[in-house]
Amino acid sequence: METVYSLVHLSDITCPPPKFIHAAAKAGYQCVSLRTIPMGLKGEVPHDIAADKQLFRDTEQALKDTGIFINDTENARIYDGVDIAAYEPALEAISRLGVHHILTNIWTPDSDYYTEKFCELCELAEKYDMTVNVEFVTWASVKDMKTVKELLLRSGKKNVGVVVDLLHFHRSRCKLEEFDSMPREWFNYVHLCDTYKEIPEEEEALVHTGRAERLYPGEGEIDIAGVLKKLPGVSRGIEVPHLERLGEIGLEEHARRALEYAKKNFE
Repeated sequence: METVYSLVHLSDITCPPPKFIHAAAKAGYQCVSLRTIPMGLKGEVPHDIAADKQLFRDTEQALKDTGIFINDTENARIYDGVDIAAYEPALEAISRLGVHHILTNIWTPDSDYYTEKFCELCELAEKYDMTVNVEFVTWASVKDMKTVKELLLRSGKKNVGVVVDLLHFHRSRCKLEEFDSMPREWFNYVHLCDTYKEIPEEEEALVHTGRAERLYPGEGEIDIAGVLKKLPGVSRGIEVPHLERLGEIGLEEHARRALEYAKKNFE
């Protein structure tokens, strides 16, 4: 079975979806993972295909022109005061492009609250035949796989999943044995990247690597092979934001090199 590779939008989050899709196709990817749900963060360049009808049409045309597809979309974050219903236009729009997976992460420490909101999100996603996949983030409220497992079990929902980002898996000190007690159907896709073995203690350093200096898969010291052995056949998202490399060689070549590293080291 051919391994499916997706280029994840954070690799160049400022790039508009149509241009990003064309770059991914030229670099050899079968699909992309897009950030089409605005997060309302300072400095964010939103790609709101629900509100921007021309952007939706251009994104749809780019998919037709290249023949690739959208594996998933992000980021339906859960935070204090979140209105889950406000995500519906984004989910409805992306569903018309054939997407069946959305990503979320948790930014509130109240487990009862985030469980309630997660269940609401699952119910909304179910209307559009979508799974809700929790990515644990080292500097977020839900920062490891154990806590995600507890959330999914507590929710009782069926359309759920876990996104294992190799950077966060390593830096949150997760263990390979944790996969053994989790249902295989929870794992719809994985995010590949690499970094050095040392784990910073300062949040600023953690965030910097996560958003601006990830290495190509196999270029660093994360046990990527160990994780992939636990997840045979799962779609592999390449998420390698690296501002210096993007500036030097551009998105298409950056994406191509990342894919070459992944195939050379892990196929």
